[in-house]
Amino acid sequence: MRQEWEPEDLIEVWTLLEEDQERLRNKSGANRLGFALLLKFFEVEARFPEDAGEIPAPAVAYVAQQVKVAAEEWAAYDWAGRAIKRHRMEIRDAFGFRECTEEDQAQLAEWLAVELCGVELNRDRLAEAVVARCRKDRLEPPTPGRIARLVGSAVSTFEERFCAATVGRLSAATRSRLDDLIAEFGRAGMASASVQHPRGAKRGGASTERIPMDREPVEGGFSPVWATCPNGSGGGG
Repeated sequence: MRQEWEPEDLIEVWTLLEEDQERLRNKSGANRLGFALLLKFFEVEARFPEDAGEIPAPAVAYVAQQVKVAAEEWAAYDWAGRAIKRHRMEIRDAFGFRECTEEDQAQLAEWLAVELCGVELNRDRLAEAVVARCRKDRLEPPTPGRIARLVGSAVSTFEERFCAATVGRLSAATRSRLDDLIAEFGRAGMASASVQHPRGAKRGGASTERIPMDREPVEGGFSPVWATCPNGSGGGG
């Protein structure tokens, strides 16, 4: 959320309506101000702030005036206590939202893998799509860290399926030719490395011998690309 707000924007977005005031009747002090700020933040972002710093200072001052609580009380709001858990539940109910469960996150990851990963490579935009989908489905989105893991899982799923589908369309003869090409390339690379850095040669007192990390060595060369795919097979399989 942006941190700079003009007075007219504050009035439009952060003004507490009559129904908002009704929800504040049984609250006082830091809890009263904290609830009001979380309520209006959720109304705008369809999520809760990660910490107090996410809520703009002008909004804190403006809302504090409306609820008749000193703005300094915002610093006393307990972000780990029982009160904020109740506040979150009450606010979700007010807007018809619910928490995002593990099952919801699995469904979001599947949706990304099927619908978006094939056309969108930028992970930040995929994360934004998750937040937008949560808003549409009236789900409180997962934390940014969980969304990043969800996106990573979806991308991996898409890549595995794409690889398997591509390999499945290759003929046995094509796989065999690719096997031979990769094996020849691997032998040439190993020969070149042995000329430049003889096996066991020392540089600065340390061995320069290295184990290739990008492919696993197999008899006669390197494993083909499809060996890493689910149900993949090399050679004429």
